[in-house]
Amino acid sequence: MKKFIILIPIFNDRESLTKLIEDINFEVKDFTSHISIIVVNDASSQQIIDNYPNTENINSIEIINMKENRGHARCIASGLKYIFEKKKFDFVIPMDGDGEDRPEEIKNFVQLAEQSNDKTIIGERTKRSESLFFKTCYQFHKILTFVFTGQSIKFGNFTCLSKSTIEKMLNEKATWNSFSGSLKKVEKDLLSIPSVRGTRYFGPSKMSFFNLLKHSLSIISVFRKTVLIRSAFFIVFYILLMQSNASIVTSVPLVLLLIMIYSISNLALRENLDEFDKCLSNINDIEKIK
Repeated sequence: MKKFIILIPIFNDRESLTKLIEDINFEVKDFTSHISIIVVNDASSQQIIDNYPNTENINSIEIINMKENRGHARCIASGLKYIFEKKKFDFVIPMDGDGEDRPEEIKNFVQLAEQSNDKTIIGERTKRSESLFFKTCYQFHKILTFVFTGQSIKFGNFTCLSKSTIEKMLNEKATWNSFSGSLKKVEKDLLSIPSVRGTRYFGPSKMSFFNLLKHSLSIISVFRKTVLIRSAFFIVFYILLMQSNASIVTSVPLVLLLIMIYSISNLALRENLDEFDKCLSNINDIEKIK
């Protein structure tokens, strides 16, 4: 029997977490696999513990309360380290705690994982539920990432990670900064399933334009060597092309490129393997709900 752990990072979203656990319980009712849930509470300022009346199909539920807020990516990274060091498992499924990663798709991960010879599976986004503006920005993010890194990254946290992949990610400092960028860097042989981005259970999406920009640049920073090489070629080519038409207007692309390089260089400083190795010291306590 395969053991699956669903890893849920959460910050101040108790209502969504309660509904998500109830929905997961419903979706896994016919599973023969062992299903557990580990919630990483990223130092929420609000109470997130609730009554969970419908959990009969879930083998165990733990909530890890962190001392200091470290952000979404580091929350997942800490959860992966905790699970790898403390738990027996075959696969980990990280998913958002607000309903945007749809619990009905868990069965697709589990079914494929049981036939996949321990390969990691990604949920490749085929449809999103946000506004047209956000969808346009997201498409631009994917194009920008591909142009500067040569990597096509069409997935987020919602994946099904094998034990061997998690071990690779724990030895990769980029995991402390960008989940999807790190996964793409360490694992080339990925299976995929189609995944539809759902809508939040309660309240508006927390993914603002600024957060999307930071998310995009964090992914790009994982492949910064490739970015620098491609940027250098672009700068040389652009200067040769525009030397007879140099002006403030034609210099704008170069300025934007330099700003991007500066930004990803700063974001790359977040990659700290020493901090990553010590991240479990940020755990305040662990509450066993079931």
